[in-house]
Amino acid sequence: MLSTPLCHHLGIAYPIFSVGMAAGAGPELAAAVSNAGACGVLGGTTLTPTDLRQRIARVRALTAKPFGVNIILARMQAGLIEACFEERVPVLVFFWGDPTPYVEEAHRHGVTVVLQVGSVEEARAAVAAGVDVIMAQGCEAGGHVKGTIALTTLVPEVVEAVHPMPVIAAGGIATGRGVVAALSLGAQAVSMGTRFLASAEARVPHAYKERVVQSTAKDTVYTGLFDVGWAEAPHRVLRNKAVSEWEAAGRPARGQRPGEGQVIGTVSRAGTPVELVRYSSFMPIEGFTGDLDYAALYAGESCSLVNDIKPAAQIVSDVVREAAEIITHMQQR
Repeated sequence: MLSTPLCHHLGIAYPIFSVGMAAGAGPELAAAVSNAGACGVLGGTTLTPTDLRQRIARVRALTAKPFGVNIILARMQAGLIEACFEERVPVLVFFWGDPTPYVEEAHRHGVTVVLQVGSVEEARAAVAAGVDVIMAQGCEAGGHVKGTIALTTLVPEVVEAVHPMPVIAAGGIATGRGVVAALSLGAQAVSMGTRFLASAEARVPHAYKERVVQSTAKDTVYTGLFDVGWAEAPHRVLRNKAVSEWEAAGRPARGQRPGEGQVIGTVSRAGTPVELVRYSSFMPIEGFTGDLDYAALYAGESCSLVNDIKPAAQIVSDVVREAAEIITHMQQR
């Protein structure tokens, strides 16, 4: 009932993608989503090529189903894309950059290329670059957000602009009702980040997941505040003390913000502890030590619809069941 041409192309049962979440989406989350019939996506951007290869191998040890790897082109380390090609990753999900240099080689290796975009103009450029699938990201999304248009407006515009290329809807979707809405707008699949952030398998602190569950859309802020390590990249985060204290200070410019340069905790990168300073763009992942009130807590407006932390497979099952029930009810009416 939910299957689309993109599902058939990728060999998945349900038109649902999870999100890379930098290093927050590890092999366990990606594999669990894929095993449930959707397309799990492994976060690859902040890894070394060696680490990424190891995680890809771990995904394959956990599932024989299709999966993807997310690479943010503006932030990737050298060698990551080549590692994906050599490992013949089924799907590459690019964001924030020009995919043109990589598309031809990806196709030679049988890799499907998805590019996430925030505007119709960017979608048209992606078609010209030769990508296979467009992911249209609405401004409701969590994490880094390139566009400023609501999903319900952006998706139909992009679908019409790039027809017959398949479009994935991203931003503000966390339920079966959202899946049905996106499909009715012309999308062939959805991408859900915040819902899977609050999954058992997500590699982020449990307290972070609890904040997502306890929050609503009005608790999120679209800002450029967390820019250390990645400047001029707007994002949506949960409001915490870092945001509130900056606002109370009059929203001062970089270099004049409260507590600037202060170490707020550590994360592990390639097995080495790395200090995180206030306003760092790095999200707190598994093993984070420090104060979440001063970290970048990326989350989308769909946190209003996320009411529990549960296994990723259960999330997929619940979303699919709800979507099927809604479609059946609509048909009966």
